[in-house]
Amino acid sequence: QVQLQESGGGRVQAGGSLRLSCEATTPTFTKYAMAWFRQVSGKEREFVSAVGWSGGTKSYGPFVKGRFTISRDNAENTMYLQMNSLKPDDTAVYYCAAEERTYGLSISTSDYAYWGQGTQVTVSS
Repeated sequence: QVQLQESGGGRVQAGGSLRLSCEATTPTFTKYAMAWFRQVSGKEREFVSAVGWSGGTKSYGPFVKGRFTISRDNAENTMYLQMNSLKPDDTAVYYCAAEERTYGLSISTSDYAYWGQGTQVTVSS
């Protein structure tokens, strides 16, 4: 079992930055690939980014275009998403997710067994 808790959401103006954190409660954090998804009310959950167990493998959604950076600190059981140059279209609830996987990365919500409660990100124009 893995419990995930996001933090760092909030309201920011377009062009601003936020850093999201996701803390995992598990003694075996390095067994898990981690990911960020986001969801706007009434729409499907959308892949944002994922990072492999060591932090060496990363993947990003096509809309990111170099604006976001995913990372993880295995000593702290925490994953991060640094978001720069934010746009109003980035407004959503951001969720972190975990999947027991030691190779490759998935962009599919169905592959992730564990989810946090979500943190709201609002970008105003």
